[in-house]
Amino acid sequence: MVQPRRPPMAEVLCILTAGQVLTLAVGAFSLSWTHTVERTQWLEHWRVQPNGLQVTEAIIEGSGAGMEPPPGAVRLEDGWHYRPDVAPMKEVVLASSGAGNSAWTLCGGGDCFSLGAQPGQPIKLWSAGDSAICEPAPHW
Repeated sequence: MVQPRRPPMAEVLCILTAGQVLTLAVGAFSLSWTHTVERTQWLEHWRVQPNGLQVTEAIIEGSGAGMEPPPGAVRLEDGWHYRPDVAPMKEVVLASSGAGNSAWTLCGGGDCFSLGAQPGQPIKLWSAGDSAICEPAPHW
């Protein structure tokens, strides 16, 4: 008897914020914020993988305050586009000081969330890996 094929399980993004772990079943997400000094928009596109979070593209509206576009960046209508050459990250830590110009905006699966608008503990993002359950790492 032929067994029906199960659809592939979506990757799971784990978010630790305000003492709670949230989960999003998404294969990709975007993270945006306003630079605190230059007041320009920054946007990163990420892929959720079993081995970590992989930034796939970054777009910065402008440069300055020590944050110049890297070599190879291309200037388009909406800003400087480039592809960071970094390995997947086990976790991404976002400051949550509440002192910046804006909160972090995380968008994925058709929804957007504001993170870090109030002072508090850092926000941590990670992939659930091969599991659909977000379990904090032992050092948290």
